Amino acid sequence: QVQLVESGGGLVQAGVSLRLSCVASGHTFSNRGMGWFRQAPGNQREFAAAITWNGGSTLYKDSVKGRFTISRDNAKNMVYLQMNGLKPEDTAVYYCAARKRGNISSMMSDYDYWGQGTQVTVSS
Repeated sequence: QVQLVESGGGLVQAGVSLRLSCVASGHTFSNRGMGWFRQAPGNQREFAAAITWNGGSTLYKDSVKGRFTISRDNAKNMVYLQMNGLKPEDTAVYYCAARKRGNISSMMSDYDYWGQGTQVTVSS
């Protein structure tokens, strides 16, 4: 079992930066691939970013590449999403996710554990 809790969301203006955090508890964290997904009102949940177990590789949705950075600190059981140059279209609930097995993936179905989400709202 893995429990994930996100934090760091908020209401900001376009162009502002936010850093989301996800803390994991329970079974082994450091050997799991991790990801961030997001869901805007009325939309499907979509992939945002993913990172390998050792942080050696990352993967991003095209629309956030160059603006968002995913990172992790296994010693602290933490995963982060640094979001720069936020746009109104980034408005969504952001979810942290962990895999039971495997490493990096952009597919929601590959993730086994999910946090409850943190709201990010970007005004124009």
